Amino acid sequence: MNLVHFANVSKTFNAGSDRAHTVIKDVSFTVENKPGHGEFIGILGPSGCGKSTVLRLIAGLRPHHPATTGVVEVLGGPVKGPGSERGMVFQDYTSFDNRTVLENVAFGLECAGVAQKEREDRARVWIEKVGLSVRRDSDKFPHQLSGGMRQRVAIARTLILHPKIILMDEPFGALDPATRLNMQDLLVSLWRELEATVFFVTHDVDEAVYLGDRVYVFSPAPGTILHQLDVPPPDRPAREMQREPEFMAISRDISNIIEKLETKVFDS
Repeated sequence: MNLVHFANVSKTFNAGSDRAHTVIKDVSFTVENKPGHGEFIGILGPSGCGKSTVLRLIAGLRPHHPATTGVVEVLGGPVKGPGSERGMVFQDYTSFDNRTVLENVAFGLECAGVAQKEREDRARVWIEKVGLSVRRDSDKFPHQLSGGMRQRVAIARTLILHPKIILMDEPFGALDPATRLNMQDLLVSLWRELEATVFFVTHDVDEAVYLGDRVYVFSPAPGTILHQLDVPPPDRPAREMQREPEFMAISRDISNIIEKLETKVFDS
């Protein structure tokens, strides 16, 4: 059974009107379900090429869902809307301002009807897993946290539900470089523990190459996949691996592809 399958998928907003705008066109790819082994898919491309639209189609989030044409399937069936087998982490810090860290992390379990003691016990485990302190941080509110800490809360809130598919839309884009590298290493360790499949949208080529098993490169809008590239898996810390000549060569080649695509957008 395929985990995610796109066949000639296009999305046009305001279809049939003079405001029609096509963001992706004829996007096709297949990610197989590999029990006991997740896969990491990095998604790159010029701004506005529909990378986030692909994530939201997988997630079943309106107004991107449903596709205008083509087939979008998850776990062998059509996407009808959001589901617990899919979790999403956004670029914006999406914590609930009126809830503590503990309450934020436990939120999904609360919605699922898990008893208070169990959900809080499980939330404490995940607070530690993402590198926060149960003792110091559990009772803090989002405004008391740094950006990196708030994104750790968002990741814990998503992963505590053990989704098979994790959708991440530039989650580290607003972080400083040092924090970003730390978050990359954290994500790799959590991904391996969950054995989930991750779709990761980013503008950072090094980040996509480091995290990915493979990278999809999208064309300018309307976006379609121009390249599917296998890259070495992240088997060493980000600071170490991203300084190695082989890594830098792969990243440079992909950067050149992106630069040419962005030049075409500018020239048009």
